[in-house]
Order: sequence, then C-alpha cells, then structure tokens
Amino acid sequence: MNATETTCGRTTGTYATRRGRTAGERAPDRSAVGPAAAGPAATVASGRAAQELGLKRGEFDLAVHLGLIGTETPPGGGNPRVGRAEIDRLRATAGFPDSLRDRVRTAGTAEAAALLGISPVRFTGLARVGCVSPVAFYLNRYRAVVWLYLVEELTAFAAREPELLGGRTPDGMRAVLKAGGDRRARNWRAHRTGRLLSRTADPWARAAVRASALDPVQLAGVVDDPYERAYLVRTRPAGAFGRPGSVSGREAMEQLMLADEPDEILWCRVNLVMELDRARESRPAPRPGDDRPRCDPAAVPPGLRVPPRPVGREGRGGHGRPTGPRRPGLRLRLLSRLGLGTAAPPRPPGRDR
Repeated sequence: MNATETTCGRTTGTYATRRGRTAGERAPDRSAVGPAAAGPAATVASGRAAQELGLKRGEFDLAVHLGLIGTETPPGGGNPRVGRAEIDRLRATAGFPDSLRDRVRTAGTAEAAALLGISPVRFTGLARVGCVSPVAFYLNRYRAVVWLYLVEELTAFAAREPELLGGRTPDGMRAVLKAGGDRRARNWRAHRTGRLLSRTADPWARAAVRASALDPVQLAGVVDDPYERAYLVRTRPAGAFGRPGSVSGREAMEQLMLADEPDEILWCRVNLVMELDRARESRPAPRPGDDRPRCDPAAVPPGLRVPPRPVGREGRGGHGRPTGPRRPGLRLRLLSRLGLGTAAPPRPPGRDR
C-alpha cells in the first residue's frame, strides 16, 4: 500500500500534503503561514469558552451578565463569542478557577438563610423589602419563581447590616411586609437594566434596553412611530437566563420582565424618552427600503439612459404578441439554467398545439 492510500482516511489537508510529497513535489513552506492561520482561533464559541474556564453554562451566562467575562459580537452578527485573549486573562488570575466560580456562586432562599444563620422566613422578609436583591431566577415545575442571590453579595450584606439578622424587625420593614410589598422583581429588573446599559454605548441599543421593561401598550404611548417601535423590539436584549421550553413558562418570564407598578412604569417611560432623544440625534431608525440604493433618474447621464420599451401595437404584432420568429424551447432552456425546470427538445412543428 502506498503513502497516498495510507492517508486517505485522514483529513483532506493532510491527504493532499502527503500525496504531494509522494509524487516528488516540494512540501509547502510552513514558515510563510501567518500567525492567524497557524495559531488558534481568535475567538471561540460560548460553550467552548465555558469548558475552558471550568464553568457550567448557567454560571458562564451569569458571569457575562455581571461583566466578569467580555464577549465580542461577530461582524456579520450571530451569537457572542469570547476572545482567546480574554480566556487567557481569566486563566492567569490568582486562584483560578475557584476564584471565578466563587464570584458567580448563587444560592436560593433556603441556602441563603442557612448561610446567614437566619430562618428562611426572615430572609424572605429581608428580600421582599429590598435589603438583598436577586441576581437571577428560574421557574420550577409548578411555574413558580425561584429567586437566586449572589453569595458574594449576601456575605457583604451580613457584614454591613448585622443588626438586621436578629432581634426585632424594624417598624418600617414590618409595615411594608404587612401591606404585602415585594420588591424582589422590581430590584431584579433595575439591576438587570443597569448592567445591560453598562455593556453598550449605542444610543438605539440603550433605548431598546429601556423599552424592554414596557408592555406594547406603554411602548406605543411613548414611541408613536411604528418603525421606531419595530426597531426597538428587534434591538432589545435577550430574555433572562434559563428560558423554559413550554409556552406558558416563556409567557411567565416575559411578564416578570415588565414593569408592573405605576411609579416604576413612569420611571421607565421617562428614561425611555431621554434615551430615545439621544438615539434620534445620532441616526434615524431604519425603514423599509433603506438598505436598497435609490437612483434618481435625473442623476443618470443622458448617454446611459435606456429608452422605455414600446408596449403599444407599434412594438407588437397585430394580436398583442411580440413580433419576430418564434423560438420553441427557449423558455425551458432558460428555466433549466436557473434551476427552475428541465430543458426539453422542441416538438416538431406539426405536433405543437
């Protein structure tokens, strides 16, 4: 068996190189290959980056959301990717990978209460009044919201407010809890909006972040231009982490992302108006046909203008058909070249109906 047959089971590039050497051709000069071609890819997909950083996919998404991992958007669009230099930077930090994993460690209500040494009921009360804010959530099998809190923020709160972990509950907190107040969803939306705004400087993207907290009725009350509303909807950021597969679960998550209190809705509308003014000053929202070049007939030089084709009897036969000899089979041959049909030989004149 010769060398060419031995390497047939390998990749095409290896096969071509070995075959060239066997035939007596000169081997390619690898020193002429640039560093971009010889070295690793400049960016990697999110799944590959999570594996190299020792993170689960949920932990990786949370790290990106918190700004711990920088991502890059491909020039042609698509899912964000992570640069090789960013991965090397994180891997070179002290205590990797435990140091990075600890910064995205989250805890539910029971685990957070045990971490702070208090009862789950007291911790829920602290979260409802806004002493601690959730960073993420998911829906359980009963479509109930399960809030998650950063362990790093919980330990900082315990060191900052130790008097709230024991003793009598302050009167103000007790009044809020008695009235049924719950700021967990509102605080999560506020923190999410702030982090998303810190990751972009594009005026329309910032306006889309503000618009994502308003329902269609509220959005139409602020943005009366339908093209601007459509552009904001297309530009708005992706939903929360851990999207469920069921339709009812997605609807529950989308509803949780919308402002629901009158003062919160008013605050979102005011901020959207300010961001929208900056976006309109930077550039207008795209409209149908903006991506296609428009040509003014007056701008075309006279020598390049094509006269209109006559459509009356002067340019057609007496029965409205084009003049000149008929070419049977031309339409089929044209469709065959376009991949829309199969060419067939013309029929004899006597059998053409």
